[in-house]
Amino acid sequence: MNFLSRVNNCSIERTLGIVGEKWTFLVLREAFGGVRRFADMQAITGAPRQVLSARLARLVDEGLLRKEPYREPGQRQRDEYRLTQKGRDLYPLLVALMHWGDKYLADEEGPPVLLTHRGCGAPVELHFRCADGHEVGGPREVTPVPGPGAEERLGA
Repeated sequence: MNFLSRVNNCSIERTLGIVGEKWTFLVLREAFGGVRRFADMQAITGAPRQVLSARLARLVDEGLLRKEPYREPGQRQRDEYRLTQKGRDLYPLLVALMHWGDKYLADEEGPPVLLTHRGCGAPVELHFRCADGHEVGGPREVTPVPGPGAEERLGA
């Protein structure tokens, strides 16, 4: 058993407790794409109204989205949902999931969406590096060690 599986306060488990559900990721996907309004999110994702409402409320409670009021002329005040820095910091995770899906689950024609750098048009790539700048090829090149907040499970 490796050290990660012995940790009682696992960051992966805590993160999945917030974002580890299909509708949550689809809401985040749309937020990263600039969709801010409930009706637009519902139309694009197809999420049931109650599910979408619950997911948006949870993302606001967790500090990934913030509500900002707006009012269309002649309409009642409503809220838009905007990403916070905490929410924007999830973007690499979403891109990693997309790239994995593109590699293993895309149709024969290829990926449905390509991400390009707005500044130059080159494809966006994710890289895994250590703090000294070395490229890390995968899990066999990583050693989990106890961090300052580690709490080992009893009997592990």
